Amino acid sequence: MGSEIMSLERIEQHRSFGGEHCKYRHFSEVLQCDMTFSLYLPSNKEKKKIPLIWWLSGLTCTDDNFSHKSGFQQWADKYQTAVMIPDTSPRGEHVPDDEGYDLGQGAGFYVNATQEPWKKHYQMYTYITEELTTMAKSLVPNFSGEESMMGHSMGGHGALVIGMKNAAKFKAISAFAPISSPCQIPWGKKAFTSYLGEDQSSWKEWDASELVKTGKMPPILITQGTEDQFYPHNLDATHFLQNAQEHNQAVDYNKVEGYDHSYYFIATFLEEHFAFHMKHLK
Repeated sequence: MGSEIMSLERIEQHRSFGGEHCKYRHFSEVLQCDMTFSLYLPSNKEKKKIPLIWWLSGLTCTDDNFSHKSGFQQWADKYQTAVMIPDTSPRGEHVPDDEGYDLGQGAGFYVNATQEPWKKHYQMYTYITEELTTMAKSLVPNFSGEESMMGHSMGGHGALVIGMKNAAKFKAISAFAPISSPCQIPWGKKAFTSYLGEDQSSWKEWDASELVKTGKMPPILITQGTEDQFYPHNLDATHFLQNAQEHNQAVDYNKVEGYDHSYYFIATFLEEHFAFHMKHLK
């Protein structure tokens, strides 16, 4: 049993729509700090094999935002899937931070930082794909081994990047209002300069618009509200969609009139995303 499992502490447990929603705390060896995450387990009365969907949250969020605001538990139990919800960055008084909401704690961008003072702690990609993946496998009874990725905004960027960098592992990817071309927008340029350095060639491996050109990807669903306060300034998908089309990638991109960037938007279209994932997970 790994040390990460030994340090695991369940700090909340709630019955929800027939399943169990739990929140955990553990010391992360990868991030070198205490972290929390949430996990929903469906009722699974028939003890069948169940898949796992990951949800990656956006700037300023923790695992609580999706847990408390989206109502996802009803769809997770309807479709009988586990859902794993990491935090968005390393945390703690000793962890580097920034005065801006779009850098530092709450804004890890799901990359592995290479620059000081960030690189010791800001290794979110490895945290999710290795350390937290190991935990998920130990915590999900009757796990089928099938996984997919879902996220919002910065977490939409994370879902696209992690899903595409591990295309053989994840069966589907979906995103609400994702940052799909971080190398070209203010949020991405600020974060990547800080975490990855001035050499923009090193940014490409963390940019969905570049990754979509590199091989066959899982099917992708994107939903974007037309009244999103960050659209199109930070959320323009033109470059990503052009590259996807040129490389014959399966992307279903939907603009929805009148919707903003909030969880009102996410909750409205969340069942569509669950149905999309389950189509490919089964």
